[in-house]
Amino acid sequence: MPELPEVETTKNGIAPHILQQTVARIEIRQPKLRWPIPEAVSALLPGQTVQGVTRRGKYIGVHTAVGTLIIHLGMSGSLYFVEPDTPPMFHDHVDIHFVGLNKVLRYTDPRRFGAMLWSDGDWYAHELISHLGPEPLTEAFSVDYLHERAKGRKQAIKQFIMDSKVVVGVGNIYANEALFMAGIRPTRAAGNISKKRLALFVDCIKQVLAAAIEQGGTTLKDFVSGEGKPGYFKQELKVYGRADLPCTVCKLPLTEIRQGQRSTVYCAHCQR
Repeated sequence: MPELPEVETTKNGIAPHILQQTVARIEIRQPKLRWPIPEAVSALLPGQTVQGVTRRGKYIGVHTAVGTLIIHLGMSGSLYFVEPDTPPMFHDHVDIHFVGLNKVLRYTDPRRFGAMLWSDGDWYAHELISHLGPEPLTEAFSVDYLHERAKGRKQAIKQFIMDSKVVVGVGNIYANEALFMAGIRPTRAAGNISKKRLALFVDCIKQVLAAAIEQGGTTLKDFVSGEGKPGYFKQELKVYGRADLPCTVCKLPLTEIRQGQRSTVYCAHCQR
């Protein structure tokens, strides 16, 4: 599943090409994604100039004077550019054409768990976005904030930090990596971790996500950026996907468990 670094990489890849470009037309071959693509997308987007491209959590906002196209990549979606005469494959559901631009922005989604929605007003007020927690790479995500949210919580720290109402974008891969970097066992109750250790954890989350964005995300199966390039952070992973392999610090075998139907890999010696 594309996580925050992959979505940020995609946003950064497409923005320079479509900013201040006018949408000529949009081809919707398959409107039935996670939710049906609303008619407003095909009715209002053509003829509009892209005034901005931003990200909130895992959502990309393509802003125009009349509203915002909200894009979510789901579990297997991707946005990338193709030549105008490139024939669509079976899972290529949407093409956005721009006036005078010799490339087409194509949305591909084999599982169709992604979304293309429309917001007439402030897209932060959209029902899918308004409840989201702070962005992890901003000052709003601080140790004071996390310590306050964690008070009295018996939920395991890994599941707690992956809750988008607590903070957005700390998905499974990066939660594993940040917990290892901070030396915190993923099964520990969030409310039982000292403020000092939470401060280290906040710093590790920021470091891991920033490094992943710098390297274009993590390619696990078929993720590519908006420019069609794969992510390279997989080469830096210390625990995720390395069950039973030696810990990079103590050399003992890493342990794998299931938490909330997701794989968790950690070092029983280094993480306490």
